[in-house]
Amino acid sequence: MQAYEFNTIIHEGIIRIPEQYRNEHLSSVKVILLSNPAETGTAAGKKKFTAMKLKTKGFIFNREEANER
Repeated sequence: MQAYEFNTIIHEGIIRIPEQYRNEHLSSVKVILLSNPAETGTAAGKKKFTAMKLKTKGFIFNREEANER
């Protein structure tokens, strides 16, 4: 088994094999995905959760009632 290492961006679930490896007569491959969290997010089309507003005016928190659940 021969190993090739490269970085790529997954687009709509498709992993693109770089041109330099396409002529290697790859008939059967084993894929191992290693994700780099620093490079995910906007490149993958995901939005990050940054903040949220809640209107709590008039809300009464009852700790005893919350602990019963």
